[in-house]
Amino acid sequence: MRTVSLVDIAGYLPENRVPADYFAQFAKDDRLADNIMFRSPRFRHHVAPGESAVDMAEQAVRPLVDRHGADSIGSVDVLITHTQLPDLPILGTGGELARRMGLSPEWVIDLHNGGCASFVYMIKLARQIMQSASASSALIVNVQNSAGQIFTQPDVVSLSQASVPGDGAGAALLTASEDAPVLGIECRTYPEFAGDMTAEADPPRKYWEAGTGQMHVGFTESKITKVLARGNRLVPEVAMAVCSQLGVRSESIDTLVTNQPNRMFLRNWRDALELPEERHPDSFDEGGNLFGAGIPVTLDIANRAGRIPNGSLVMLAGFAHAGDFAGAAAVRWGAAS
Repeated sequence: MRTVSLVDIAGYLPENRVPADYFAQFAKDDRLADNIMFRSPRFRHHVAPGESAVDMAEQAVRPLVDRHGADSIGSVDVLITHTQLPDLPILGTGGELARRMGLSPEWVIDLHNGGCASFVYMIKLARQIMQSASASSALIVNVQNSAGQIFTQPDVVSLSQASVPGDGAGAALLTASEDAPVLGIECRTYPEFAGDMTAEADPPRKYWEAGTGQMHVGFTESKITKVLARGNRLVPEVAMAVCSQLGVRSESIDTLVTNQPNRMFLRNWRDALELPEERHPDSFDEGGNLFGAGIPVTLDIANRAGRIPNGSLVMLAGFAHAGDFAGAAAVRWGAAS
């Protein structure tokens, strides 16, 4: 099979850096306030007023253009995007990003599912396309843009869930090469859990309909218990499955990069994989829960900090929503800054 490499990574956090005190002023009695799921990060970044998902995607891709040249990025064969809060009906983020940046890929895909593990899913999809078609390069982009738009609404900002998410975007370039090979991928879908993560408004309405109720995530204590149990199990499971593919033990992982939902998950995942804290980069206290952008943004931060030498075994892993999807991918790193 044709070897596909993840040759570069870049990230973007909006300029508006919001401290935890911002949410403290709105806090009210909330039966979920003490739940570990909603322990607030020190900071998170929020999109600027009028900043679109495509604006964020373009900012994330810009460093790749600077490093590889406009011609290299402009000639990608595959463009895959994932946007947490789709804000461009009909055309979608991928089509508008291609138009704006002068790309003309054969494949343009707006991937809606995969959630917090969508970066892994996009790697798998891009690799499959490149191995079965004539495509030789792919650009994948994650955009998380709901924190400053959904979670700062007047009726939502006082909820315990509001202070945890942050906004950001990440982008990666993949090529058909041996430079930084994707060694193995494991993706698992659990449709029986899909109904446990919902968006709600009071009074109920469809999200595009005018009304007084403001959309937010429909958490209950029962749902949170299920998410915690599944998340603790699923991420180590898929990471171990990739280790099994490669014939290595989890202790051989040089750098583990996961989605960043809360401190408890981060600690439990590295403990389950028997890895020390220094091998598990953590962006939670700077960016909060970045949903699908959590893996690429954290990967970019760690790479720019010089924490991932070339030749390292990097494991990317995460789970989505209430546990309906989980994925892990191993890369032999070759994009050290």
